[in-house]
Amino acid sequence: MSTLTKKDFVDSVAHATGLDREQVRHTLQVFLDHVTERLGNGERIEFRDFGVFEVRQRAARTAQNPKTLQRVSVPPRRTVKFKPGRLMKDMPVGGNPLPGPGSGGDAPKGSGGAAPGPSNGKLGHARRSA
Repeated sequence: MSTLTKKDFVDSVAHATGLDREQVRHTLQVFLDHVTERLGNGERIEFRDFGVFEVRQRAARTAQNPKTLQRVSVPPRRTVKFKPGRLMKDMPVGGNPLPGPGSGGDAPKGSGGAAPGPSNGKLGHARRSA
């Protein structure tokens, strides 16, 4: 699985829309700033069919240092949870739901636009090695 950087994203959107890279970069940064500010205020952000960002409060807990096996108190903290919407759930693993440049346009009607995904409707996730 590859990583898409903000620069890659800006380049892709600029190419797809024909807008200047600087305009896209500025718009994306304003968007990210707004999302960060709203989540920081504890607000829920919903993008219909894409997904929902919510702030959750994690309770205080006791953990264990794996090196020393000593018990450590972990204070409560706020985390951001993302719940994928319908478009993400329906996206095939490794698929590209958006037509790329020169792809010949939209897929035929009724085809769903891509090959069928996993039967459980969930995205595959790579595990991070320690």
